[in-house]
Amino acid sequence: MAKKGEMLYAWTNDAALAKKAECGGAVTELLKYALESKTVDAVLAVKRGVDLYDAVPVIVTKPAELDQCAGSLHCGTILMSKLVLEYAPKFAGKKIGMVVKGCDMMGMYELAKRNLVNLDNLVMIGVNCGGSVSPVTARKMIKEKYGVDPNTVTKEEIDKGQFIIEYEGGHKGISVDELEEAGFGRRSNCRRCKVKIPRQADLACGNWGVIGDKAGKATFVEVCSEKGAKLLDGAIKAKKLTTEAANPKGVEIRGKVEGAMHKLGDKWRKHDFEALAPVLWQTIATETGRCMKCYACIDHCPVCITRADKFEQPDMMVRHGVIPADPMFHLRRFAHISDSCINCGQCEECCPSEIPLALFSHAIRTEADKFFEPKLGKSAYTN
Repeated sequence: MAKKGEMLYAWTNDAALAKKAECGGAVTELLKYALESKTVDAVLAVKRGVDLYDAVPVIVTKPAELDQCAGSLHCGTILMSKLVLEYAPKFAGKKIGMVVKGCDMMGMYELAKRNLVNLDNLVMIGVNCGGSVSPVTARKMIKEKYGVDPNTVTKEEIDKGQFIIEYEGGHKGISVDELEEAGFGRRSNCRRCKVKIPRQADLACGNWGVIGDKAGKATFVEVCSEKGAKLLDGAIKAKKLTTEAANPKGVEIRGKVEGAMHKLGDKWRKHDFEALAPVLWQTIATETGRCMKCYACIDHCPVCITRADKFEQPDMMVRHGVIPADPMFHLRRFAHISDSCINCGQCEECCPSEIPLALFSHAIRTEADKFFEPKLGKSAYTN
């Protein structure tokens, strides 16, 4: 019987899935079993669209269709928690399975705090996340830094500190540090993130810590809840998965990788926040002067769950229909999410005026946390 806190190596018994999936295919197999066993009614997943830069959300109800969603898409920057809210009417009263990164998981908890989702109806399989790359940036990066036509790339991965691509004719890896020093690499919010293993999900899975003959052929699984333990046990009993205890050395390596990612997050926070701190509000006033009031920052935020017109009250501080928006429009939005920003980066990524909104929101949230953490202890997740 699996128990909360247990760490295992797991891999699918389906040879065809193992060939297509990554790291032994355990995550896809767990979701397939969840559907087959009626543990969930549907799975909210992501599959490749026209190419590996195109992540397409799908609702899957047939287990076999999940094979199309196997593998990672580091150049797909969809936020799953926001999709759950958009699909909420279809999900009413149903149990949903989903794969979550750190920001997805944090988004689900923020929605639950607002009584917009019921966590009892969700099965969340968390995956280790070193960060994602904007699809536009990825294409430019592959062309300029790798000297490869991005249309010929068939697979990408982030492993051992490198962004690795496979393309027609070969493969090539360049260190993430080198890419980011050149202005490419991961999205800025991902660089600052410190939720690399989402333990608030039911299971935390990934390739970190899988060593020896199982390297590349198995998934590291940490059991994080009774719900996760039950799902894992069921898949094993149904002979969908094979497991063995995680190698103690692998557990140690996994911890070191996570620690290194935290240090990297601290490095980027120092880089991004120190120069900004003395001029934060002046910078916000200047940068938001480009705002065209498209409301993308509100529409794509999993925390700012409100109507856009609430930020345009009929007063002299926020005048209706005025472009660019009065400064108070943005100050109200920052105040609204100041204690809840999950650093998902959606506001910044979707802003047509390229205002660094995620930087501002994360800086405000991080500064505010300093006043509460010494008294209350660190929150369930530290973003």
